[in-house]
Amino acid sequence: MPKPLKAFLFWTPRILGILFILFLMMFSLDVFEMGGGFGAILLGLFMHNLRPLVLLIVLIVCWQRLEWLPALAFAGFGIWYALVARGVNTSLFLMFVAIPGLIGLLYLAGWIWRKQIRG
Repeated sequence: MPKPLKAFLFWTPRILGILFILFLMMFSLDVFEMGGGFGAILLGLFMHNLRPLVLLIVLIVCWQRLEWLPALAFAGFGIWYALVARGVNTSLFLMFVAIPGLIGLLYLAGWIWRKQIRG
């Protein structure tokens, strides 16, 4: 396997995963407009960021060795959103289903060819 392809299969899902998690966390910033005290804002931030935090924990724990778990987590997020958000705007649907699905597929490819990538 060529070295650029190895680097692509190792780094691309990790970088895209981090960017997608940051993108999801960006939607929690509307908590500050709702008002309320410090506790209410903190609780709102936690509730809004629960799914991104789970994805982040999976990404951090499985950074080096367990590519199948982030593949399952990102693909599962995409499938969950596809089931929950029927009838929403098509661009939003594709953004929240296709992007995590692509990240999951890249992690899966990295897991399948892990011996060639690490060897």
